[in-house]
Amino acid sequence: MRKFGVIAFVMFVALATAPGHAQRGGVSVFTATLAGENEVPLVSSPAQGTFSAEIDETAQEVHFELSYSGLTTAIRQAHIHIAQPFASGAIMVWLCETTLNPAPANVAADVPTCEQNTDADGTFSGSVSGTIKVADVGTGSAAQGVGTGEFAEFIAAIRGGNAYANVHTTQSQGGEIRGQLKPGDGPK
Repeated sequence: MRKFGVIAFVMFVALATAPGHAQRGGVSVFTATLAGENEVPLVSSPAQGTFSAEIDETAQEVHFELSYSGLTTAIRQAHIHIAQPFASGAIMVWLCETTLNPAPANVAADVPTCEQNTDADGTFSGSVSGTIKVADVGTGSAAQGVGTGEFAEFIAAIRGGNAYANVHTTQSQGGEIRGQLKPGDGPK
């Protein structure tokens, strides 16, 4: 009986102290690998991408990096949406914009332009980084419970596995590549 109590105590301590997300210096880190097969519905595309986010809840900011390559047509925009891996959802924040798809006026000042490089094989690539602030949250996701400025709800969606990053293109306007945000190591 004593052996059982010791094992139960050790398991309790291990579970109670296990982090629910990756952390570096008090900052939570989430990453995603973007691919066409992750889109809903699936997109047949050679493109790929990576996304990393460092959440600083004290400062109420998210610093992000997004890179993409092999996109079949020009980039239109990129976002973080709210939805489970098997569903599509509304835009919570804009990651980048273009003249084809500018960000809404109330967040446009904080949204960088999507980098567009035409590669030798005719595909498109680029990268973008920026900072998401409280005022940038809730662009179109109020019906799913994340309204304008609801930073805590935005972070809760990410922590709950209910957020994905994706890149929209001229051919795949609903998104050509997508990746669900998961706890990860992030940029070094």
